[in-house]
Amino acid sequence: GRLIFNLWTEPGDFPLLPELMMSLEACCAYVLMVTAVYWVSEAVPLGAAALVPAFLYPLFGVLKSSEVAAEYCKDTTLLLMGVICLAASIEKWNLHKRIALRMVMIAGAKPGMLVLGFMCCTVFLSMWLSNTSTTAMVMPIAEAVLQQLICTGLADSHNDSETAEATEDEADKEENLDKNQLELLYRNNSELCEVNVAIEIPNVKRVKARRDSQYPTKRDHMICKCLSLSITYAATIGGLITITGTSTNLIFAEQFNTRYPDAKTINFGTWFIFSFPIAIIMLVLTWLWLHFLFLGCNFRETCSLSKKRKTRREMMSEKRIHEEYTKLGPISYPEVVTGVFFILMTLLWFTREPGFVPGWTSLFEKKGYRTDATVSVLLGFLLFLIPARRPFSSSSSSSYRNTDDDDPLAPMINWKDFQRLMPWEIVILVGGGYALAAGCKVSGLSVWIGRQLEPMSGLPPWAVTLLACLLVSAVTEFASNPATLTVFLPILSALSETLQINPLHTLIPSTMCVSFGVMLPVGNPPNAIVFSYGHVQISDMVKAGFGVNLIGVAVVMLAITTWGVPLFNLTEFPAWAVARNVTGIL
Repeated sequence: GRLIFNLWTEPGDFPLLPELMMSLEACCAYVLMVTAVYWVSEAVPLGAAALVPAFLYPLFGVLKSSEVAAEYCKDTTLLLMGVICLAASIEKWNLHKRIALRMVMIAGAKPGMLVLGFMCCTVFLSMWLSNTSTTAMVMPIAEAVLQQLICTGLADSHNDSETAEATEDEADKEENLDKNQLELLYRNNSELCEVNVAIEIPNVKRVKARRDSQYPTKRDHMICKCLSLSITYAATIGGLITITGTSTNLIFAEQFNTRYPDAKTINFGTWFIFSFPIAIIMLVLTWLWLHFLFLGCNFRETCSLSKKRKTRREMMSEKRIHEEYTKLGPISYPEVVTGVFFILMTLLWFTREPGFVPGWTSLFEKKGYRTDATVSVLLGFLLFLIPARRPFSSSSSSSYRNTDDDDPLAPMINWKDFQRLMPWEIVILVGGGYALAAGCKVSGLSVWIGRQLEPMSGLPPWAVTLLACLLVSAVTEFASNPATLTVFLPILSALSETLQINPLHTLIPSTMCVSFGVMLPVGNPPNAIVFSYGHVQISDMVKAGFGVNLIGVAVVMLAITTWGVPLFNLTEFPAWAVARNVTGIL
């Protein structure tokens, strides 16, 4: 921040004041650099940095103030608001917890299956909720299961409770136990378990404090690491599936539709068809990678569903999960309403303009007026109207016990529920990206950048896409995902137009790869949430995240060169891009 201030106030030493310089392109480039520096350095909040174009563009004559203001509220803002209304209802009535616990009950408590179960429910929830919210919701449930494993392990560490399939490492640790026994009281901070048992202390150098000393065995620590990291990676994978799954998808969709208004190729349905196979493949490969890294390759032991092969620890964990599910009670009326709205919103999104058959928008005379945001806002608004109490029910109905007041007409959600989850910083950040893109278009900066990239014209399309994916995935490890994508989208669009490549060939993979900031706690908020629980170290995240990053880039490249080609017609330079390119040159 101080650097930018000095450059601004000391033009004689470093003459970067655009008005003393030259063209409109230079003015726009200056604004872009200032905003990018603030985003990358995070000297000010991301939302505040996104307001830089709002005052610099009018000052430098790039865009009128009214034109810049119009860029800060787009169709995707309304789409996000409607989805947040549904997310607020899901969280308020504990539907997310019921879904997560039910899926884990189906998977069982074997370590491998437990991890896979948590990953599946996290992916599903992350399709509709933000990655951060999903991780914050699922981690406490996972922590409850992990603490039950730890408590049970402390209780039976000196008993021969393991089955005949116990690993040799565990057998060696059993032989090395010291004969001295101590009485320990283990109390979990979250009050998930409280045991008072006699355990044996391993015969090691007791003076040396080990990080994993709270775990009965090293294997238990590995299970905790594997399950914790699997949740943040699954949240990232789930966010790829839908347009509303993560803010970067929204940024791409709006900037693409603004730059290429005649494209009409990106909507909820086409994005889902392309990204869903990517998510499934990544889910399986990521699970296999984490299993190999932390649990080894003995899948028969860790993934068996046979009751005869379950240890006492696993049976206690399953019991704990069942207890948590029982506490939720029978499914309530608000949960049913939320579930119906969830399904209805999805169906209306898919059937709006499916492509292969006429959608429900064909019932209206005027075309192009109704978008996914129309459906989202309509259903979100209805949640403020529909009462949370079942009609003709008594005031003591169990479906109404979660509300804070006695109003029989209290709605499913109120404004406080919505405001608590609405990410206004992301809305302003997305708007700042639209403003930068508009400035690049009006000033001609995007065309100038494209001309500088002409030496890359000899590369095949897949090589250009691969370089873009690797560059974006590397930068996003240190900068925020939305800021990284906002900076790179105009550059990659200009590059595609210059090289006569379908812009979707580079923009879609780059949008997906920008979410793969999974190697450091600062990469994205879900990483920080999981790291705060204390089960993993930075070295674990780097080691596991590097593999997940490579898996993600490889799967995305596979998708864009196979089923992405016929879906988006990537073999030719489309007419809508030709028209945009000619207009930009003129």
